Formats: sequence, structure tokens, C-alpha cells
Amino acid sequence: MIFKVLYQEDNKANPKREFTKALYVECDTEVEARELVDQNTDHNIEFIEPLEGNHLAYEQKSPDFKITEFK
Repeated sequence: MIFKVLYQEDNKANPKREFTKALYVECDTEVEARELVDQNTDHNIEFIEPLEGNHLAYEQKSPDFKITEFK
């Protein structure tokens, strides 16, 4: 399943909607998605949402849509 992870790059500052960014990861569960991002970044995760069906198709049309792979 593909998850959209909304985050702030700076985990020490107060979150502001204007600075929210998104990345997409492919995992089996939301818990795995959170662990993957936590282990590989210093991002402050705001929200993780599963993408499927029409919602996934809509997101895939965005030029910013790219599955993030961590090494």
C-alpha cells in the first residue's frame, strides 16, 4: 500500500501549515511507514494517510508524486 506522509522538516520548531511537505512510501501498514520515515529522517511527522483507489490515482497525476525509497 502507498502512504502519503505529511511532515515538517524541522522537528524542533512549531509546525506551520505553510511549511508542510509530503512524501510517499510503499509499506504494508501505517506503523511500518512511520517507522521507516522515523529511522531514516529527522522529520516531524504530522499525519500519515493511506492512498488507494481514486485518491491514489489523483495523487499520481501530481508532478510531485514519487515513491521515496530509503537505503
